[in-house]
Amino acid sequence: MIFIVTLMMMAAMAMMLARLLQGPELYDRVLAVNSFGTKTVLFLCLFSFLIDRPDGIDIAILYSLMNFIGTVAILKFFRYRSLDIALSQMALRRAVSGDDE
Repeated sequence: MIFIVTLMMMAAMAMMLARLLQGPELYDRVLAVNSFGTKTVLFLCLFSFLIDRPDGIDIAILYSLMNFIGTVAILKFFRYRSLDIALSQMALRRAVSGDDE
């Protein structure tokens, strides 16, 4: 059963790669990369159970943390065109521009 679910997870990952390549906007592509990362974490957990080595779960947790930090960094960079903007400067820019997103 786990083998079938693992194959289905790989198919879902392939669909996310297709979405990444054809996404019309940046945010569609970022969402596809984030979804691919989430499916990779699930695949690593399933694969570690399939080969009966629970050590892979630690790697999956580390990968999920890197996926989250990478997604936030990419979105922050494309929003502010820089990664060195502090939170106080973000709030100040938002207040000046009147942007309430």
